[in-house]
Amino acid sequence: MQVTETLNQGLKREYKIAIPASQLRSKVDGKLNELGQKLRIPGFRPGKVPMTLLKQRYETAVMGEVLEESVQQSSQQLMTERSLRPASQPKVELIGEFKPEADLEFSVALEVIPDITPMDFTTISLERVVVEVPDNEVDDSLNRIAKRQRSSEAAADDYVAKNGDIAVIDFVGSIGGVEFQGGKADGHYLELGSGAFIPGFEEQLVGVKKGDKKTVKVTFPAEYGNSDLAGKEAEFAITVNEVRVLKDVPVDDELAKSLGLADLAELKKQARERIEREYGVVSRARVKRKLLDVLADKHDFTLPEVLVEAEFGAIWQQIEADMKADRLDEEDKGKSEDDLKKEYREIAARRVKLGLLLSEVGRHNNIQVPNEELSRALIQEAQRYPGQQQQVIEYYQRSPEALNQLRAPLYEEKVVDFILERAKVNERKVSPEKFAEEGEAELKGRRD
Repeated sequence: MQVTETLNQGLKREYKIAIPASQLRSKVDGKLNELGQKLRIPGFRPGKVPMTLLKQRYETAVMGEVLEESVQQSSQQLMTERSLRPASQPKVELIGEFKPEADLEFSVALEVIPDITPMDFTTISLERVVVEVPDNEVDDSLNRIAKRQRSSEAAADDYVAKNGDIAVIDFVGSIGGVEFQGGKADGHYLELGSGAFIPGFEEQLVGVKKGDKKTVKVTFPAEYGNSDLAGKEAEFAITVNEVRVLKDVPVDDELAKSLGLADLAELKKQARERIEREYGVVSRARVKRKLLDVLADKHDFTLPEVLVEAEFGAIWQQIEADMKADRLDEEDKGKSEDDLKKEYREIAARRVKLGLLLSEVGRHNNIQVPNEELSRALIQEAQRYPGQQQQVIEYYQRSPEALNQLRAPLYEEKVVDFILERAKVNERKVSPEKFAEEGEAELKGRRD
């Protein structure tokens, strides 16, 4: 093939590729010969079908196959020989109308990944906040565990329900006298005061007894998830089957043993470690956010326009949906479309910059996502769709692009860990209250 570079400007490259007609003809004839060996045509012995007949019947289809293969192979050869790393799928276009006996000419246009020189990560200085978990927070956690372990027993028929009791009810909901979908249940266990139902519902059941029938009137919240019900007044016809009283479970060794642990001390230890892990996850996210700020500030390189536009397009699509649904962030309301586009284009550019940088760090340091980690992530994703787990797994196995999207956040976290291991990270201990206060202050006004 003959390659001519027609554009080399910044990250943009364009090439004209010409493949001789003789090369195409040779490939077409070769494929037709292979086809002739396999075809079974009445009147001809296997392998003896005349080339004239093969050309008459199959040359057009075979030529199309050869053209597609030639364009694909030549484009890949171009990338390899010139060490090109496309930022996205190259754009391939035929030059003029193809004629069977003429050379094949086509153009390849692309943007390449920029050259990136990562900073010396050992010069980065960050702070990791460590929460000192107080005993009362551990105690609160143990009390919640004990609460979940409570059992209940049926109250006397004349017992009057109060907050904290369970009312076992049948109910039928209606709006304007018409029942609505999802508004009916039998034998439902409802803990009064739990806030499990819409506001005002549980309060009206305080004071009921076994056998009572009652009409509960409520108004669905304006922001209720089902738009058909949001903001509407409804009535529920209630029948109280029984009232049950919850039995408190003491926080002691027996509670720990019921959970498979040796004693209360071990339960407390596990509760504290779990709380520390939860704070640790949030703290790590804050360190990562600060790290990304440093990386974005300390690196300056040209960004492929195609990637920035793709990222901005995805962001803006969501913004337009938010506009239509009247759920724009408060700070965005009142801004002109031009101002919003400018701000979100900057956000898109930052995301592309960081994505390219982290990818380059991972590539240079041979950072990989082990198959077992990817498999765990795939199983977790499948579990989000009960009853469809196998279909979800098969979808990802069939779709390399979808699997790469699943791998991307795992890869990013590994690269971030790699950088943090080389950076200087100082720890500072704070109270839970201070931790929450600082977190709120850090997030205020951020748009990334």
